Amino acid sequence: MSNRELCEKLLSNVPEYKIGYVLAYLQGLTADEEADDAFCAQLYQEYMNAPERGEFVSLEDALKECRVSPDEI
Repeated sequence: MSNRELCEKLLSNVPEYKIGYVLAYLQGLTADEEADDAFCAQLYQEYMNAPERGEFVSLEDALKECRVSPDEI
């Protein structure tokens, strides 16, 4: 039995509620790196151009605001 045939056989035993996990994994394996990079670059530009994106907060300031010590994380 080939690896592909074994995968198909195993897939038939995956419960429907777990199919989404399998799909996401397979999409990651077959993703086109250039298309993925372009998509990420587009998301970044949209974020950078968004007027509601807020301000940068350093980790130290965020910890102070939350009253958390760096040793606690």
